[in-house]
Amino acid sequence: MNWIHLAGAAAALDSLTWTIVVVGIGIVFLSLLIVYWFFRYILTFILNFRFRSFARKKGIDPAEALTAKTIQSGEENAAIAMALYQYFNELHDVESGVVTIKRVSRHYSPWSSKLYNMKNL
Repeated sequence: MNWIHLAGAAAALDSLTWTIVVVGIGIVFLSLLIVYWFFRYILTFILNFRFRSFARKKGIDPAEALTAKTIQSGEENAAIAMALYQYFNELHDVESGVVTIKRVSRHYSPWSSKLYNMKNL
């Protein structure tokens, strides 16, 4: 009698468990989709709107300002690449690769003494 009751409860819990799993996964993917849409479309729309309003205040055509903002000359790109190259190469210092071992003149150390490791009975 008790086993039959437990089997029925396990079957009911199993269907409820699958429902919770499906709803949980759906919520996670929906939230990821909303975050993607926000950063992909809404945030770029807001930034472009602010840039256009700033360009209108300065008296510049917004379309012309957008193209001027994104175009860089080859000289600027070369200067940035060279600065990055020099920065990353200066991070490493030059070492000789020679390892020297200096011998200690005294061989006795109380840390390695066998006398202190012996038990007095």
